[in-house]
Amino acid sequence: MPKIVLFSIFFSCLVLNSSCVNIPPKTTFENSNVLDSAMVVSAHPLASEIGKSILLKGGNAVDAAIAVQFALTVVHPSAGNIGGGGFMVVRFNDGSHTSLDFRETAPALASKDMYLDDKGNVIDRLSLDGHLAVGVPGTVDGMYSAFKKYGTLKWEELLQPSIDLANNGFVLTKLEAEGLNYYNSNKLKFNSISPTYLEGTWSQGDTLKLTDLGNTLALIRDYQRAGFYEGETAEKFIQEMNRNGGLITKNDLINYQSKWRDPVVGMYKNFKVISMGPPSSGGACLLQILKMIESFNLKKMGFHSADAVHLIVEAEKRAFADRSKYLGDPDFIRIPLEKLLDSNYLIDRMRNYSSLRATISDSIYPGDFDFVESDQTTHYSIVDAYGNAASVTTTLNSSYGSGVVVGGAGFLLNNEMDDFSSKPGAPNLYGLVGGSANAIEPNKRMLSSMTPTILEKDKKLFMVVGTPGGSTIITGVLQTILNVIEFDLSMQDAVSAGRFHHQWKPKEIKIEQNKFDSTLIFQLMQMGHSFNFVGSMNRVDAIVVAKDGSLEPGADPRGDDAYSGF
Repeated sequence: MPKIVLFSIFFSCLVLNSSCVNIPPKTTFENSNVLDSAMVVSAHPLASEIGKSILLKGGNAVDAAIAVQFALTVVHPSAGNIGGGGFMVVRFNDGSHTSLDFRETAPALASKDMYLDDKGNVIDRLSLDGHLAVGVPGTVDGMYSAFKKYGTLKWEELLQPSIDLANNGFVLTKLEAEGLNYYNSNKLKFNSISPTYLEGTWSQGDTLKLTDLGNTLALIRDYQRAGFYEGETAEKFIQEMNRNGGLITKNDLINYQSKWRDPVVGMYKNFKVISMGPPSSGGACLLQILKMIESFNLKKMGFHSADAVHLIVEAEKRAFADRSKYLGDPDFIRIPLEKLLDSNYLIDRMRNYSSLRATISDSIYPGDFDFVESDQTTHYSIVDAYGNAASVTTTLNSSYGSGVVVGGAGFLLNNEMDDFSSKPGAPNLYGLVGGSANAIEPNKRMLSSMTPTILEKDKKLFMVVGTPGGSTIITGVLQTILNVIEFDLSMQDAVSAGRFHHQWKPKEIKIEQNKFDSTLIFQLMQMGHSFNFVGSMNRVDAIVVAKDGSLEPGADPRGDDAYSGF
């Protein structure tokens, strides 16, 4: 068959697959969504309402963040958690900022080759399923650390709404019912004591009561940090580990500590970007990509044009290559962060960039300089009435984490151990590869892609943004920012717009099906790009501050995400 006919058949299939969808560059933002004083945008409407109730009581952004976190543990069990960890970036109304690392850690009994067989090969799914996949949770310690330093209301006030939700029950959305059915089909089997309250077939409109979880949250309310890492809950946790070969011990729980760290801060044109530093790779990679594309005229290229997508993808490849070599837990390795964010270095990284052809991933290596070494996730964005802002991303890793529910305590445990490099060059769940910088070591924090971010413009709060999505977190945040400041989209349009992603390896652009014009796909293929079409990507939750000080939400329509405020 002639090549031209073959290509015509292929292109016809491509058109059917990607659809001919023209995304408008801007639509009018509905004024009814604009609020004057305070706002919460999260993955679930009930969690956002609880955050609003805290703000109405006079609580600040940190108070609301704590309340939303515990609420998501109840109403968004696939990702909201007390059995996982995450990161918080806070900007105060005087312009000062900080960040909190409550990322999980490897148990003290963990070892570098714990997921390898006797031939040195990675054992499939051992770092993902069941008790051996669990890292020491950091969420409760993180929330209590934030409360002790910046909370203004009573701790009990922040916990009680979630306790009530768990004990009284709440009505399931369609997505949450589908999620529970997925859990029962795929992850219930990893429990020795079956969480009977999750069993069965669930439908939209059913009421879910989580009394075991309600009791655990009440212990945290009454005893703060000790209500989780000591006492009754800790005993149940360790019993769960011991029944099924888990490694976490009482000492692991008692010794866990969240850490206040300096955010990664940089400029993109006239915008100040404040994001999460290591052990998250998010802020570093985000700033690298922004700096690599800063000198190009994206606005002139046009929203979702072939030139703009090509440029962003090429910068993403280079940032993810650097991620694979240099980023990890800063308490265990020396990270050349200043060099990685150096403008001259990043200009040099784009030296072999061609505006006409895709750079082959195998020809891209982590940057070379003198240096000696010594998706399931959820996000919420908050602005309070005082002008403080919090951007928080937390995770269990994959949907419903390890699948393990602590017997009698009612909360799910993470499978974050998969975020380590089980073996140099071996991909994790999200296809990310890493090296010795992210090797498993006792008490070490695994590398993350979480990218809670806050932007300033002219020294004033401008945007609060973040997203779940594994490796696509970084690029989802990136594109949402660019959609607003380069392509003049409203906050909601920026969040709703189709997304694409490249992480160096595998050698493909992951792209949302039916969100991009087929002509764009054809043009990018001519430039040498290949594609992996997916049904849906990140669920971004964001807030932008308009010139008049009003707040515009971006709640992702891909999920149950919702905003609330006043």
